[in-house]
Amino acid sequence: MSIGRDGIAGLVLFAISLVLLVQSFSLPYLPLVPVGPGFYPRIVLSFLALASVALVVQDWSKQRAVRGTAPPAAPPRRNYWMVGALFAIVGAYVGLLPLLGYRIATMLFVAAAQATLGRPHSANEWATLVTIAFATVVATYLVFETYLLVLLPRGSWTGW
Repeated sequence: MSIGRDGIAGLVLFAISLVLLVQSFSLPYLPLVPVGPGFYPRIVLSFLALASVALVVQDWSKQRAVRGTAPPAAPPRRNYWMVGALFAIVGAYVGLLPLLGYRIATMLFVAAAQATLGRPHSANEWATLVTIAFATVVATYLVFETYLLVLLPRGSWTGW
């Protein structure tokens, strides 16, 4: 079985998630709250472990498919500017979050990141981008504010 860089990264992340998952069971249990302090880390670490396994399987199947085919003629073009642009977008999000509040800043962040990763060309693609950004804000707001009762940042400029 041969694996590439993605498979190795998946194995490393899987090992890290398992170690941290085992350690999360040693967190103290608080009898006054129904959900202890290890509940949410266990959820995140379980998803990380599953995603890591999926990455290893995907890389393994890709390596199997590539074996026996001719090597690519030219190396893939790398978009280094995109990495810098995404760092700038995350920085702007962090800076605008206390000013605009969670809802507006997150919608702008998701829309800007999507547009940077894959520029929309038609009105339908722009509508999809806006719909995904709006749905992301609504879903995360409902989960955190109403279900988990976590207060999300309010904007000093907007008040919400």
